[in-house]
Amino acid sequence: MRSRRFLVLIAVAVAIAAFGVYAVLMAPGSVGAAPSPRPGGSAGQVVELSPVPDPTPSPVFDPTPTPAPPDGPEQVAARYFDAWRAGDLTTMAGLVAGPPADFAERHRRFDTELQVSSLSLTPGQPHREGDTAEVPFSGVREVAGLGAWEFSSVLRLAPQNGTWQVLWSAETLHPSLRDGVSLRLRETRARRPATLTREGTPFPRESRAGDYYTGLTGTAIDLAVVEEPGGRVLLASPARPPEGTRTTISRPVQAAAARALDGVGRPAAIVAVDIPTGQVRAVADTLGGGRRAFTGLYPPGSTFKAVTAAALLRAGLTPDSPVPCPASYTAPNAKPFTNDHGADHGTVPLTRAFALSCNTSFVQQAHERLRDGRLRAEAADRFGFREKPGESTCRIGQAATPDELGSDAIGQNSVLASPLCMAEVAAAVASGTWRPAIMTEAPPVDAPPAVPLEENVAAGLRTMMGAVVTQGTAAQAGLPEGTAGKTGTAEVAGKESHAWFIGYRGDLAFAVLVENGGGGGAVAAPVAARFLKAL
Repeated sequence: MRSRRFLVLIAVAVAIAAFGVYAVLMAPGSVGAAPSPRPGGSAGQVVELSPVPDPTPSPVFDPTPTPAPPDGPEQVAARYFDAWRAGDLTTMAGLVAGPPADFAERHRRFDTELQVSSLSLTPGQPHREGDTAEVPFSGVREVAGLGAWEFSSVLRLAPQNGTWQVLWSAETLHPSLRDGVSLRLRETRARRPATLTREGTPFPRESRAGDYYTGLTGTAIDLAVVEEPGGRVLLASPARPPEGTRTTISRPVQAAAARALDGVGRPAAIVAVDIPTGQVRAVADTLGGGRRAFTGLYPPGSTFKAVTAAALLRAGLTPDSPVPCPASYTAPNAKPFTNDHGADHGTVPLTRAFALSCNTSFVQQAHERLRDGRLRAEAADRFGFREKPGESTCRIGQAATPDELGSDAIGQNSVLASPLCMAEVAAAVASGTWRPAIMTEAPPVDAPPAVPLEENVAAGLRTMMGAVVTQGTAAQAGLPEGTAGKTGTAEVAGKESHAWFIGYRGDLAFAVLVENGGGGGAVAAPVAARFLKAL
């Protein structure tokens, strides 16, 4: 009996063990004996069972970064044009397949020998054909003494070593540079018919106006860009005016302007316009050629506060409105702005802040009242700071940050103007109407229309510009009674500041610029005083 019970217990234990082994074998990923022979195998063969796939597998991390797709020809061409506009010859050469060793020198020599002062580029639509691409483009070079020089060419590209690169040739620089052709600036001395003043008399001797009027010394230099060999003329001096052509220049005003620049040790210019008509009465220019008193672009510094003040008056301030003039002002999330020599004047009337040229006052008021493009609109719509036909050049960009708006408000950052443009600003204050300066008896057909200022704005600006001369930054310059104006000291990176003074007296408005001359009150205003006293 005991033996039988013992055998039963052994049988039960064996059954339990067999069931456990079966369960283990049937679990996913288990290895054991196959329950039945597989094709090609024999019964009892030990095989590995495939694991049951996970219906939601975990992502596998690949430490190797996915390479960014290489730039196409459109992107490479855009980078090349951007670098060319900026004069970044190193970046340009890096985008060229096998650039010549003198790549940068060719570009520099081209601009220097032909006296190119600026370049604009306009790409066309890219075109791909097989493994090459072409981007047609047009450009305009400004040549000193000759003006705008238009050209068209093609930028060719092809894949090289896995990237698109520019296939550069001399024709990329200018289409005439092919088959051994070169370009040069030809100078020819020629007799020019005499140009006369508005009184019908010759210009004064050493008038400093030779870049603006022909025949002042009986002869002049005719310029032309020509192909060599061959001699084909691509750009030439304008046609000569008839003998004895009268201008809007007043002989005594021109003589006074030219003599006021005698002894000025830096390049400088004086421009004077007739307030009622906008006619140019004098231009004396030693800035270095290219009619820079009319078209040169310089930061006007605090002379631009006349425009900022006009916008503030339109925004609700008056000449008597109290405004803070602390030594330093920082708008939210912006950099600090300071006054000259760290001066702190406390709270003063707007007129006093203008007369003392308080940077902090105008930066703060611009931040509080002239955001959202209001300063730019004032300058562009009422004072000519925009692309326009006419003799003067000036511009202002769209301020994207408080720093940019603060700098624009004091005539820095994106604000650029020629002396003639700032003379137009002074004339607008004096007359109450902005009008473009002209060099003819009547405005040309395409001249921008005159823009009247509100009477309270013009009157307020006259009060403030008068205070600059009687009690402000120009009080010690020796300006004659009845003069109103505004000084400007425009910062230039790595160089001495430009010295400015703009103003008006009687029927004349004027602007004085001394390039890298220093302080406007100490340098430019005394030049204006010599000019006005000589009239």
